[in-house]
Amino acid sequence: MGRHFAKIAFTPAVQAEQKQLGSHLHYAGVAERGPDDSALTAREAGFIQARDSVYLATVSETGWPYMQHRGGPPGFMRVLDARTIGFADLTGNRQHISLGNLASNDRVSLFFMDYANRRRLKLLGHARVVRDDPALLARLTSPGAERQAESAVLIEVAGYDWNCPQHITPRLTMQEWQAIAASA
Repeated sequence: MGRHFAKIAFTPAVQAEQKQLGSHLHYAGVAERGPDDSALTAREAGFIQARDSVYLATVSETGWPYMQHRGGPPGFMRVLDARTIGFADLTGNRQHISLGNLASNDRVSLFFMDYANRRRLKLLGHARVVRDDPALLARLTSPGAERQAESAVLIEVAGYDWNCPQHITPRLTMQEWQAIAASA
């Protein structure tokens, strides 16, 4: 776990739980001595861009968390540089809950899953919505997108953590099953 992720996640209440449940010694000092996780490496960038879905969490004005699934072809989530990722926000059900939440609180949590290989990456960041940049919208919209991009969502990386695979149930997409069947 990286030090930036730990500084954000290990609040005093979390540290108290760690102490009560006996994991505090394992995590003691991570926030000061953990690896630098404020910039993505090639490993994280490749993993993010290979995903065809992500879970995005925002927080409402009333303090309620909101989780939404976002998906598209692999690479729909773009790594723009070592500290910035983004995606085109395509026309959907028009509820705009995540975008509304971002208008008052820019903090987000993203959960990238690779079920087939039992890997996951958690990312914390600050998001902003961009509507007046046609070049950015074009850059973030996947080729052949069936819907129009209403806006772009850019996320500045605050920290990330590779999570253990212990309780990830392997699942395969139809494309992954087809590849297995074709090779058999």
